[in-house]
Amino acid sequence: MSNPIGDPGHGHSPAAWTAVIIMLGAIALGTLFFWFELPVLVWACAGLVVVGLIVGWILAKAGYGVNGSKYTPKEH
Repeated sequence: MSNPIGDPGHGHSPAAWTAVIIMLGAIALGTLFFWFELPVLVWACAGLVVVGLIVGWILAKAGYGVNGSKYTPKEH
């Protein structure tokens, strides 16, 4: 569906992409470490997921979020 007001921003920003890439990598590694029964590294990856959230939040506050001053939306 189209939005008459415009695109509200669905995470198409450097802040969102950076956070998602960090968290996706952490989950992939955590799954691998779980498979090899390395619980310390599984917990380290769980911490890395939290780091990804924090990095995304910091980048959004620094202006790289959807409505940030350093973000320029691209036409689809």
